[in-house]
Amino acid sequence: MSAQLLGHKPARHVPGVNLHSQITLQPGRVHEACGPARRSFAIWLAGQTQGPVLWISPAWEPAQLNPDGIMAFADPARFLFVHPTRAEDLLWCIEEALRSGAIPLIIGDLPGAPGLTPVRRMHLAAEQGGTMGHAPLGLLLTPGEGGAQGVETRWHMAAAHQGDARHWTLTRRRARALPPVSWQATQTAARTGLHLKRTKTEDILA
Repeated sequence: MSAQLLGHKPARHVPGVNLHSQITLQPGRVHEACGPARRSFAIWLAGQTQGPVLWISPAWEPAQLNPDGIMAFADPARFLFVHPTRAEDLLWCIEEALRSGAIPLIIGDLPGAPGLTPVRRMHLAAEQGGTMGHAPLGLLLTPGEGGAQGVETRWHMAAAHQGDARHWTLTRRRARALPPVSWQATQTAARTGLHLKRTKTEDILA
């Protein structure tokens, strides 16, 4: 396999998905969200997109998404769920969904961070999917501190709720040509996205 095949080939120019005026995720690429509130990040992202959302997670994972929790960010009826029964099928399903170009947002809820070669394959698949129409966006959800190699961006999200107020701490840990930065994210009303306030961060992990 040539080095060029696994190189970074920019997807054709398409508008990014704006989570906030300060946060844009590029379609045709694969991103990562980690931390205890990573699924909240994914649903927030889904709420800022249109069309179906494909959520791929292991069949042996007992926890399932709560439609009431989804509803605060997005319409639960938009979500399609796939539950592979074998570990090796998880990454294959994500790759093939990206390559098809049929679904704008593919979320892989993984039990661990994948290595560099599978992520590169996903990037290539997303680029190929973009030739079929609108470039899909891939989001990998990984436990703990994450660490998937080769992702376009990495985000860490953790709940910081206060009473009835819904707050999170959101940190951009990795992005091309952008430094790590942290925000306080607040939800003031359902389906309105999150309000972000930048915070001072001294110990952000790159």
